[in-house]
Amino acid sequence: MAQIGLGMAALGRPEYINIRMHPVADTSVDAFKQNSFDVLDTAYASGVRFFDTAPSYGKGESFLKEWHSLRNHHDAVLSTKWGYTYVAGWNLGYNGAHEIKEHSLNKLLEQWEFSKSLLPNLKVYQIHSATFESGVLKNEAVLEALFQLKHITGVKIGLTVSGVSQRAILETAFSIQKEGELLFDSYQLTFNIFEQSVAAIVTEIKTAGKFVIVKEGLANGRVFLSNPASELLGFLANKYNVGIDAIALRYCMDVIEPDIVLSGAFSKEQLLQNLKANEFSLTLDEVAGLSKYAMSEKKYWSQRTDLHWH
Repeated sequence: MAQIGLGMAALGRPEYINIRMHPVADTSVDAFKQNSFDVLDTAYASGVRFFDTAPSYGKGESFLKEWHSLRNHHDAVLSTKWGYTYVAGWNLGYNGAHEIKEHSLNKLLEQWEFSKSLLPNLKVYQIHSATFESGVLKNEAVLEALFQLKHITGVKIGLTVSGVSQRAILETAFSIQKEGELLFDSYQLTFNIFEQSVAAIVTEIKTAGKFVIVKEGLANGRVFLSNPASELLGFLANKYNVGIDAIALRYCMDVIEPDIVLSGAFSKEQLLQNLKANEFSLTLDEVAGLSKYAMSEKKYWSQRTDLHWH
């Protein structure tokens, strides 16, 4: 059964590619840290046990580490990534890329030095946004290092994917073996009402007993905007007495049955609304109705590229 986890992409930095419902009054590091702790506490108290972060999420990884050290929840499952460095320096309106990708062995070893402090609750360690262009899936030194980390620490080695090539990247990653076994145990991918291109490969991955994480189930907030699915989303939200967010997340849970669907909530209120997805299931006809609003990969990712950092 799919569970909702908490992703920290919006919690650890003052700007993110998302459509937020309300402006943030206090963007200081202290305010974000307190908010992150409040959301993490609310998540745990509400039954959430999976927490996903990354070094490029500003202070997200250090917030999670400090929170976990203070709370010491033995059943909390932590997940992080390597391959991106946050460079915006907490500057609002930063002119340039907020995060820089580098899928080198040196970057893996550098970021692992901090990430390993999350052990033993660190259970998933992922290549952050693997692409063909970065060459990471052909970098034998990196793949061997990940294989060694997997067997030394017992963590699931995974990757996250985005973009028009995410299906092809998943297929390639799913074929990589080391010493006769599949290297990757965890696959984090974008799936939602509008982006359904990975559904078939997810079935193969799950059949092999691998771990599947869905991110961007709300399409970076686009499910809230006027779109062709708005009428049906609104109807279902009224029927189940939940928000559109819960319908969108429930759709992901019912269609591909991943292990985890990440909530990217920025506030306790948003998180609690997201968690209402646990209270119902969509009918087959409702799933089929929402599935009709799938976009082509090219159109979906072109629109996502046009989103601004807020």
